[in-house]
Amino acid sequence: MLQLSAIEIFKKIKNKEVSSSEVTTEFLSQSRNTNKKLNSYLTFTEDLALKTAQIVDKKIKAGEPLRPLEGVPIAIKDNLCLEGFPATCSSKILENFVPSYNATVIEKILANNMPIIGKTNMDEFAMGSSTETSYFGVTKNPWDTACVPGGSSGGSAVSIASNQSPLALGSDTGGSIRQPASLCGIVGLKPTYGRVSRYGLIAFASSLDQIGTFSKTVEDTAHLLNIICGYDKKDSTSQNLNDEDFALSLNDSLKGIKIGIPEELFNENLNADIKNFYKPIIDKLSEEGVIFEFLKIPSFEYALATYYIIAPAEASSNLARYDGVRFGYRDSSAGTMTEMMELSRSQGFGAEVKRRILIGTYVLSSGYYDAYYKKAQQIRTLIKDDFHKAFTKYDLILSPTTPTPAFKIGEKTANPLDMYLSDIMTIPVNLAGLPGISIPCGLYNKLPMGLQLIGKEFAESKLLNVAHQFEQILDFKRNLKI
Repeated sequence: MLQLSAIEIFKKIKNKEVSSSEVTTEFLSQSRNTNKKLNSYLTFTEDLALKTAQIVDKKIKAGEPLRPLEGVPIAIKDNLCLEGFPATCSSKILENFVPSYNATVIEKILANNMPIIGKTNMDEFAMGSSTETSYFGVTKNPWDTACVPGGSSGGSAVSIASNQSPLALGSDTGGSIRQPASLCGIVGLKPTYGRVSRYGLIAFASSLDQIGTFSKTVEDTAHLLNIICGYDKKDSTSQNLNDEDFALSLNDSLKGIKIGIPEELFNENLNADIKNFYKPIIDKLSEEGVIFEFLKIPSFEYALATYYIIAPAEASSNLARYDGVRFGYRDSSAGTMTEMMELSRSQGFGAEVKRRILIGTYVLSSGYYDAYYKKAQQIRTLIKDDFHKAFTKYDLILSPTTPTPAFKIGEKTANPLDMYLSDIMTIPVNLAGLPGISIPCGLYNKLPMGLQLIGKEFAESKLLNVAHQFEQILDFKRNLKI
């Protein structure tokens, strides 16, 4: 049961081969048994999960029809608000914060009767590429527990890779779904900005954050996206679009599909061994009638620097609310209000969050705003324009998801710039607000590597169609036993 895809589990529940309660109990047991080794969960929501599963079992007993994925368990990243359970963002400053409302995606998951089995570990406030900055300890990669799982949604990615859950939700600000999906050998989707409501997602960088999905297969991803997408009046950036069924067009023909490969992501940022790893994969996909061509996207050269101006600037603004006054951690030893704020923030935030707040405050300060923040926004526009030009010629853009496989725990923590380079392939997608997906494509030194596909805005149907068929052709095998 634990090895099956989400849609295979759903069919077994629907056909009465197994109950939702039995499925949920099995995944909860696997999660609890392996969590001490992997540290992927911060909170288990066992009572809520079993209560939801019992609703599904009663529906089946009463002969009522089920919606796709109803009764299938799911794990939730700890920056999404679930009423009555902690939402810590893996930070000391929110250690005891319990939200009194649900995020919109949580409402949709609960309305579809999907048992939520727990909240997953992450980099503090989603700032990181390895899930090493969590206040509650490092999450470990199930392929090699000496390695990181990627970040910041490392706990959610590990929950899928280690069979703790068939589905999970995460958030992606600069690659925080696609990068850990690649390093853990699973499927990770970042939808178009505005496709999925961000209401109830604790903000890091509001113009870049996007809730997305983790799963074992692209088909599971399509069904889960059907459930969580849609207009939400509580999110001013939510887009009001016609309904689509993303699972309907997964087998459209690949013949004549044109895919561009940016030289800036394939050649300039990869060593020779990694390039040689990807070349036979592209050759194999070409045999199916897909046309691949290299192209130049000059603005990509500035994407990483642009991101590390805009994201910290927005983070410094969003995290100003954590001052010890209204909620969150408060130092009780201070003599004045100013001292209380200083001590609460200095003790409540970790080193990476402080680093980004300082960078953000600096680039927004009087005298430096034009030189850094304004210029970064201008380059962001250039990146968007370059993508639009590329999509006049190509259906999709392809690149490796990450420049390397999973690295050792502690290997990059002393060098933040080296760590930031882990997201160099994924960051341009967030700056342009486009959809991107990572699918596993093979093993390099016994560790998984991912292939990233990027689509036009709101072209998730085509993106998932091509990704699904690439997945069948590449036939990545997972044989992990945790």
